[in-house]
Amino acid sequence: MPPPANAGRAPDPPDGGWGWVVVFGAFVSIGFAYAFPKGLAIFFKEIQDFFGTSYSEIAWISSIMLATTYGAGPLSSILVNRYGSRPVVMFGGLLCGIGMVSAAFCTSILQLYICVGFITGLGLALNLQPSVIIIGKYFLKRRPIANGLAMAGSPVMLCTLAPLNQFLFDNFGWRGSFLILGAILLHCCVAGALFRPIGPATASVKSQVTGRRKDALKEEVTGNAVEMSSPTNAPTENKMEEEEGKDCCEKINQYLDFSLFKHRGFLIYLIGNVLMFLGFFAPIVFLAPYAKHVGNDEYSAAFLLSILAIVDMIARPTTGIIANSKWVRPRIQYFFSFSIAFNGACHLLCPLASGYRWLVVYSVFFGLAFGMVCAMLFETLMDLVGAARFTSAVGLVTIAECCTILLGPPIGGTLIDTFGDYKYMFIKCGAVMVLAGTFLFIMNYYNYRMLAKEEKRRKTKEEDPQSVRTESEGRNNWNKETAPDGPELEPLREEQEELRKEMNGTNEV
Repeated sequence: MPPPANAGRAPDPPDGGWGWVVVFGAFVSIGFAYAFPKGLAIFFKEIQDFFGTSYSEIAWISSIMLATTYGAGPLSSILVNRYGSRPVVMFGGLLCGIGMVSAAFCTSILQLYICVGFITGLGLALNLQPSVIIIGKYFLKRRPIANGLAMAGSPVMLCTLAPLNQFLFDNFGWRGSFLILGAILLHCCVAGALFRPIGPATASVKSQVTGRRKDALKEEVTGNAVEMSSPTNAPTENKMEEEEGKDCCEKINQYLDFSLFKHRGFLIYLIGNVLMFLGFFAPIVFLAPYAKHVGNDEYSAAFLLSILAIVDMIARPTTGIIANSKWVRPRIQYFFSFSIAFNGACHLLCPLASGYRWLVVYSVFFGLAFGMVCAMLFETLMDLVGAARFTSAVGLVTIAECCTILLGPPIGGTLIDTFGDYKYMFIKCGAVMVLAGTFLFIMNYYNYRMLAKEEKRRKTKEEDPQSVRTESEGRNNWNKETAPDGPELEPLREEQEELRKEMNGTNEV
């Protein structure tokens, strides 16, 4: 098998040049990945009447799509590490097109779950994460600007898709609209074709040569050990099995670092976000149907999503600038908690909107709150776990979040079916998000206090070398007392001595 494309040290990011073309491709693919599930809400009322389904049943379409997009994040990371961003995004765009074209011929709501929810959602997942990863390869110093431009694709696409979907429905019906949308989603293949991989660096070649020398040295040492050992090769086979098991565990930990579940800040973030996503997407899914329910025409209802997207487009970079300031940056977790609670407060006040004008006001504040949360969603996670463990943390978080993302809109639809009114859905989502924001605020305060105490304890130990030396001596004495001594440990000592010689030889090379 050929060596993977990312073997060795990655080259330095060029911070420009073709990277801006890559940003444009990421703008398109990320925009579709985030905005497309929300824009489909335009068709839900008509699809519901066509199949004679309830609000909760129709809401499963967006739920399955969003849950698949988030839950397939680790799979997308594995494919990117194996094949690179370009083929993964192009294959994802092809899946999106196939899913929407197939949906145009569906004859039941279950078939829509599979075609729109699962197939298209999987295609969007293969568009999202590779686009974020390749920006990090092309940019370092200008990465915040590049990420901001790429993430702006979400509100821009939502602002465009909402009226476009309404126009397509009025002229072609929902089946014809799905055919056209499938063709539009094929543009993700074009965006993926722009993701030209960066060529291997000279250091990568050197590292490969060094790796070959290390492998040759290990083979020589192993051969000598086999010749000096007894004819029975059972111990060697056991070692090989242990190494294979160890390699399997290392491969798993390469993508999902389960030791993060011992990280206090990560657990706080995970619990708060899982609770938050129970009410995060349902208001967007039901905003346009709610506007139609209270007597507004189709284009006015779709225009609410455009207003939300325009405000979201402005709110994301503005929030990034504020969060990066010297006053907010040291306590960015508090700002994130406030954003979630503010989002929930908007939903709690939505049932008080008595006319279209007040729905516009709600859309403005909702877009502001939504943009604030999205702008800091991953930045706060990196602030907690660090850049080295960020990839594993994102994979674990998306797997956990996809459960509540899947359940959020259907629970809201069930409330609408039960009470015949949308206000209970908005109240549920608002209460859940206020609770999540309050939980994160309190627990982050506790986490900051504990981190300050741990830092103070560490500095005290560094300033008092006597205590450190006493502790080290006590640990060494305990090891000497508890370590057994005898002929049964002689093979272990020989193995350790051989390993030490091997490492010395590797370092010399």
